[in-house]
Amino acid sequence: MNLGPKDDTAGTAEALPQRIGAPAPHESALGHVTGTARYIDDLPTPAGTLHLATGLATVAHARIDQLDLDTVRTAPGVVDVITAADVPGELDVGAVFPGDPLLSDGRVQFIGQPLFAVVATSLRAAQQAARRATVAQTELPALLTPAEAKAADAHVLPARTWRKGDAEAALAHAPVQIDGALYVRGQEHFYLEGQIALALPGEDDTMVVHSSTQHPAEVQKLVAEVLALPLHKVEVICRRMGGAFGGKESQAAPLACMAALAAARTGQAVKYRMPRHDDMVQTGKRHDFDCTYRLGFDHEGHLLASELELLGKCGCSPDLSEGIVDRAMFHSHNAYYVPATRIAGLRLMTHTVSNTAFRGFGGPQGMLAIEAAMDEAAWKLKLDPLELRKRNLLRPGAAETPYGQTLTDFLLPELIEQLETNCNYQERRRAVDAYNRAANAGGPGANLRRGIALTPVQFGISFTTIHLNQAGALVNIYVDGSIELSHAGTEMGQGLYTKIAQVVANAFGVPRSQVRNSATRTDKVPNGSPTAASSGSDMNGMAALNACERIQAGLAKFAKETLGWTDPLTFADGQVRSGDQSMDFQAFIKAAYLARTPLSSTGFYATPEIHFDKENGFGRPFYYYAFGAAASEVAVDLVTGEYRLLRVDILHDVGQSLNPGVDRGQVEGGFVQGFGWLTSEELLWDDKGRVISNSPANYKIPTAHDVPE
Repeated sequence: MNLGPKDDTAGTAEALPQRIGAPAPHESALGHVTGTARYIDDLPTPAGTLHLATGLATVAHARIDQLDLDTVRTAPGVVDVITAADVPGELDVGAVFPGDPLLSDGRVQFIGQPLFAVVATSLRAAQQAARRATVAQTELPALLTPAEAKAADAHVLPARTWRKGDAEAALAHAPVQIDGALYVRGQEHFYLEGQIALALPGEDDTMVVHSSTQHPAEVQKLVAEVLALPLHKVEVICRRMGGAFGGKESQAAPLACMAALAAARTGQAVKYRMPRHDDMVQTGKRHDFDCTYRLGFDHEGHLLASELELLGKCGCSPDLSEGIVDRAMFHSHNAYYVPATRIAGLRLMTHTVSNTAFRGFGGPQGMLAIEAAMDEAAWKLKLDPLELRKRNLLRPGAAETPYGQTLTDFLLPELIEQLETNCNYQERRRAVDAYNRAANAGGPGANLRRGIALTPVQFGISFTTIHLNQAGALVNIYVDGSIELSHAGTEMGQGLYTKIAQVVANAFGVPRSQVRNSATRTDKVPNGSPTAASSGSDMNGMAALNACERIQAGLAKFAKETLGWTDPLTFADGQVRSGDQSMDFQAFIKAAYLARTPLSSTGFYATPEIHFDKENGFGRPFYYYAFGAAASEVAVDLVTGEYRLLRVDILHDVGQSLNPGVDRGQVEGGFVQGFGWLTSEELLWDDKGRVISNSPANYKIPTAHDVPE
């Protein structure tokens, strides 16, 4: 991995721990491995804390005729039973668009949909009571696949079609044409910490909710709407999540809302924790995509035109599917230039759990379609697949994406050339061909075949919903020189807290241990965007830096007016300097405090220069792009289907890495998660719409054994 030139002056994390670019350890690493890092289920709870479970739909589509809960109410340990009629405010908790009732409003839209909630003295008591319900219902026809939904014209949101040039005419005249289809299945998030919320009722109808969420501000909004309260009466806190991968961007909110509703009704603390089976049945997945493509090339392999149709399996409601299908469309040509194209994106409704955000947010599904098409074209044109890809990369003179954004940097050709050389691609490709020829001739390993591929990625960085590209932060310096940092970004193991603390430590020239990134709280930094879209470090880091700069402006005024320092201030190595004069940081801060200088400030950042017309598919949706490429070599047994990933070489451009150690972990982890998605992880439903892959026993994520040596 290329993470920039080695900085020999950085040394260990302990030597210059505040240094941006130092591979400082994750701020919770010790807590993670010793078990002292607290997650929501580890928090001490008040005496009398109650537990919640829900009664679930058993068919994919139905009308509820009668819901008999009398035996549920009389079950041992039951304190309260809640139905849709008991919700004092808004019933719908849809993330962006309506369509997600907190509890069924008389309709069943998927197997596992919550029909009612049980609040009891223990989780087991709540679960056992929920099974006592009697449900009379009229089962209705169900749509379970994208093809069925398309045939029935069933959409959660209208389709979009983006055009560049006259694709139909260009395809008609293309000398070489290919067409095909690719069905890309979904993926279970399988975060280590399941969905969970703890609600604590307070005085004056206030509510504090600890939620394992990527979007505390949205949880705050939805809890307030469900309880019919103003936002300032709801406080949401998230110190850390045990993984999320997009699955807690929108779908953590219903648990928080349900726990808060139960807490408001009972006046007691309520915990709602989903066991793994319930989590896998009740929460959304990565979207399946049914993709069809038609591409035209000249005889030299240059892409002339394309038509792509991307059918997203959205499930029963919109959730975040507008942006997910849009991003699949944005990335439907990956890093390749096409003069003329037509891209159609359909958001199809099925009677299955509503699918949601997952790492890449639709981008990987769009890329898979074009990469499958490029492989097919390479065989037809009798070209090495890598050579075909290189001929079609965006480049000077052909730098406009299908949606009208012109690239101002062209890193992929250089990056691919570097990876091709460093991993000995050509030599290994010849060795693979020789191995397969010998196997075809009946030589040793006749059942085995090998393959090698080198594939680029160009991923746009920004929320495609423009208003989400903003962040706030709060920095407090205390009189002993220690610093507290807050922002709206959430820590899910990816190292965001570590990186933002490094930014603040670097700004004031102090060790990272002197900066504490407190829990993300809506009462400290309001109206935050979700931690998603690969933008958490960018936006929250810039907001925190802005807060530091505002404090520094006040400190500069103090130094000039009180200390008589005239040169600009510099902060480094625990010292504050102005020309030849200097003072220890802690002493300087104490003196500033005594002079009544502000030592606290908010900060703000809004991503500049982005705009996009979603209906016409034109604009600049991304502030910049992240570039990468991976070369993978595999062996496959033609008889058993067993495979082995023999070697992987990955090269990423990461700019100036805030923390190379954390970034390496993210690059490797992202690859392994994608590898699992497309190999061992098989997400399946039966013909009734029931999730078959509903536990670790029948859904297999990669293990250390699967990772290439």
